[in-house]
Amino acid sequence: MGSVVTVLASFILSVICVFVVLKISQKKSWYDTINDRKIHTGDIPRLGGIGFAVAFIITAFFVTLFDPEFSPGLRFMLPIGALIIILISGVVDDFTPLSPAVKLFIQGLCALCVIISGYTFTRPFFTGTGWLSALGWTAYPFSFIWIVGLANAMNFIDGIDGLAGGISVLIAISYAAIFFFLSDTGPGILFSLCLAAVILGFLIFNVPLPKARIFMGDGGSQFLGFILALLPLIVDQEARNTLPMFHAGALVLIPVYDTVAAIWRRLREHRRIDSPDKAHIHHKLMNLGLSYKQIDAVLYSLQIFLGAMVLLSIKITGLLSIIFLGAAYAGCLAFFAVIHYLNRSRLKSVKNASVLPVSQ
Repeated sequence: MGSVVTVLASFILSVICVFVVLKISQKKSWYDTINDRKIHTGDIPRLGGIGFAVAFIITAFFVTLFDPEFSPGLRFMLPIGALIIILISGVVDDFTPLSPAVKLFIQGLCALCVIISGYTFTRPFFTGTGWLSALGWTAYPFSFIWIVGLANAMNFIDGIDGLAGGISVLIAISYAAIFFFLSDTGPGILFSLCLAAVILGFLIFNVPLPKARIFMGDGGSQFLGFILALLPLIVDQEARNTLPMFHAGALVLIPVYDTVAAIWRRLREHRRIDSPDKAHIHHKLMNLGLSYKQIDAVLYSLQIFLGAMVLLSIKITGLLSIIFLGAAYAGCLAFFAVIHYLNRSRLKSVKNASVLPVSQ
């Protein structure tokens, strides 16, 4: 009963915080910039991430200190501090853009705070023998890359109303379901549901009905990526059923694949990997004629598929477990490949039509 109250309180706190941020932003004219790479119109604040992040941090702080049933211990205070730093640096970036090197340094420092506290992946899969059973010393670099990479990946996917937030809610719910099936009595289920609740509090103001009233901004997207990377690591590290690296990775394939594609695209075109463009997965779906709501529906459905495959992989042992997990990776890759080629064909047909001679 106490956990239900905590989740509900985190949702209400998020709604209040986001609403306050919205009103202050409107009063101070803190609106998102409009340029060639942005697809929205009108004056829309971009600091919504402050609202749901503050709500989650307050919830996590009090749970850690005062709830002995769910508390992960005082060592979780350092990761909470890292979350605060990530949020502050992201908000600063929303006002005065930081250089990629500075942002990467801050993200790396925060990732080290998590690893130093003892939160890392311990194994790649649930099943397997030999090298498949444990990560050993490689757990530290893999966990570091996981945290920093996902913080940036969520920033990349935050491109249209309701997308990053909605996907994050589904990932958080998947985490909670996984921890439930693993009989986790620690903080995993509670923190995952609280995260889903605070994001839902933000989505009330962010869904395209008809358009968002506030964006989460870089502070919000980086915070989301960081906490989603942290959740599978905060389960009791002495428990046998901690979430392995490749199962956690399958749940975040949409932002990860989109980021890998963006990096490859920019390297191929001899551009900086942090240079902006309009070729992310949501841009490609827009080029194919989908509305914001339809894009959200398509990518939400893909995220649900990923969650289902991971859950099946957990419930079924042996070779079938690896097969279901592989289906998540292969299915998401196939989706990205199909959309890529459909979009390329669409752009090619539009280009050809634009150069056709006008009939006299």
